Amino acid sequence: METEIPLSFSDFPEDVQLCVLSFLRPPDLEAFASTCKRFVSLYRHDQRLWFSMCHRRWGSKTLINRWGSGKISYRNLYRILDKYENLIGFWRRCGGADTSSPALVFFEWGPFYITGSRISPSKNRGYEVIKKPFLWMSIASNGELVNYLDPDGRFSLTEEDLMGESGIVESELIQVNVNFIGECHFVVEDFVVEENLGFSGFRRSPSSGNVRGEEYENVYGSPPERLMTEIYQYFANRTSPGGNGASRRQRRREKEKQGRMKKWEPEHFVKIVNCSPKLSRPLQGLWKGICDDMSLDFYLVSYDDLGGIACRKVGDSNRPLIHNAPIFWTSSSTFTEPPFSPEEEHIYNQRLHLRPPIETDQSHDDHLSSSDDGVILRMLYINSSYDLVIPDSAGTTANPRQVEGRIWQYRNGTFGFGFLRDNYIIDLKHIAKNGNLLDAIEPSNNG
Repeated sequence: METEIPLSFSDFPEDVQLCVLSFLRPPDLEAFASTCKRFVSLYRHDQRLWFSMCHRRWGSKTLINRWGSGKISYRNLYRILDKYENLIGFWRRCGGADTSSPALVFFEWGPFYITGSRISPSKNRGYEVIKKPFLWMSIASNGELVNYLDPDGRFSLTEEDLMGESGIVESELIQVNVNFIGECHFVVEDFVVEENLGFSGFRRSPSSGNVRGEEYENVYGSPPERLMTEIYQYFANRTSPGGNGASRRQRRREKEKQGRMKKWEPEHFVKIVNCSPKLSRPLQGLWKGICDDMSLDFYLVSYDDLGGIACRKVGDSNRPLIHNAPIFWTSSSTFTEPPFSPEEEHIYNQRLHLRPPIETDQSHDDHLSSSDDGVILRMLYINSSYDLVIPDSAGTTANPRQVEGRIWQYRNGTFGFGFLRDNYIIDLKHIAKNGNLLDAIEPSNNG
């Protein structure tokens, strides 16, 4: 009879150990390292381990060995990418004086940077969206975070630009600070050098510790109770008359005198946290659809904690989202399943689907094919905003045909909505899918 000899983790080959450890997150890895001196050294200094961890989490999304021109430690890179990952997805500008630029922003991974693009509906009466890059976030070869603003949205960043070898960045782009307030709010401001900035571009609160270089233990997230402290600290840092404010103003005046920097008003952005549908919330997320004037617009559908649903327009609106009345709303998310009554069949069949002309529609992904037309998966009763913003229409005297509507969910997961007062249905489709922006075109291609 053979005797089984148990093996400890240390008995496995080193490449197997690295593979297993690469599945851990830094707090777990730190706890594991405390069990053995050899593992402490592995945790602190072994670049193979940290490369494996970076590659496992982000290797399919970006080129790990090109960040910082490959000259920064992978342990340091892990911390930065862990912070950057929260940016991926949709954000919306809030407040500020600039209402000429689109409010919707989409962040995505690049080869050695993250890029933020302003997203707006095209004017070609199709489903295409204009993607205009305006913010580049990366790491210089010395390990410093660098953030560049592209006001015109026509610049292509290279590694030589980040290393300062091309001489183009200073003349074409504006270096800015990207300051985070909690997890769902950040501000883009003029670049300044302050003592409370760890890496250039990441503002930290006093409780975060020193995050420069390799000294970043236990900074992989701030407890929720620190959020208000961070907010107050942020605004205190902006308005404080002390410190090195005079020297900052002098540097800014020198740059403006040399014509290398123009004044950039701060822009605040908040995250759209639920921008994709879920099985339990099939209507949730950002959608795009052709309006009754045949123009393209964006719609944000959100669920509340009580089961209600509301839809608002986003995109080129000049007013904050909170000031826009919902396009439709309902206090119940319970669908009606088929078969439907003859009256409901008539309500649906008599309506025209608003879609772009075939010759202007260059996208075929996610469209309702002819086989899907008329095939309704289920239906939901909704109300328009008439009874919310027009007092005379509320109550028992309101005409139900003015406020009542329907959502028809199609077999392919998309949906359309319409009201009894109208003779059309606005069919909605995805703006992005699997982290990729759909039907994106450059500004120069827009007619």
